[in-house]
Amino acid sequence: MSLYGSIQSAPANSRGFDADTVLSSATAQQFAAQGYTFCLRYLSLGAEQDAGDLSSSEASDILASGLALMVVQHVDDPGWSPSQNTGQTNGNNAATNADSIGLPPGMNVWCDLEGVAASSTAQDVINYCTAWYSAVSAAGYVPGLYVGSDAVLTGSQLYDLPFQHYWQSCSEVPALPERGYQMVQTLVQAPVNGIGIDQDVTQTDSFGGQVLWLTGSGSTSGQ
Repeated sequence: MSLYGSIQSAPANSRGFDADTVLSSATAQQFAAQGYTFCLRYLSLGAEQDAGDLSSSEASDILASGLALMVVQHVDDPGWSPSQNTGQTNGNNAATNADSIGLPPGMNVWCDLEGVAASSTAQDVINYCTAWYSAVSAAGYVPGLYVGSDAVLTGSQLYDLPFQHYWQSCSEVPALPERGYQMVQTLVQAPVNGIGIDQDVTQTDSFGGQVLWLTGSGSTSGQ
């Protein structure tokens, strides 16, 4: 059963955060009271959600606090080797886990691209990303790409991928030609409200594209 809410395009200059820590209802409310408008939590790499990653109850608490919600899938340990098969498996798992939480189709589900083995070729990464995109898109979600350190691909190669939503990490990464990024991450050194976070700010890309998040208001609808 889908979580109650609506999928919306995120206004530019919205301030949010990503966290690899379960948010209690009280903590989510603290962030909302401090002017944060959204958060990103994690989907597991495996076929089922792990303890510590997003659950249905946590998602409900986040939405009830007034924060909008998006999800990003964990990436493997640094030095991992991408392939088409791995991309398909991870993409299928991301979609399955998003659905198990009750996240409705039409919202962004993000692929974390970073820490790729130095021996990997650009084509290996392209094959991985394309297969991941296809698996997530086939499930009705809107794939997005988080571009982190050691992603191997140039800006032009990133742009040529099928993604239409890009998230710039706080690491030094290539500029994205023509389109640009829809969300930019900033490193936060000290814990906020007792947890480690990175800050994220939305922006409208050069094609008018914006990230798609789930909010707790209104009825569920895909866009």
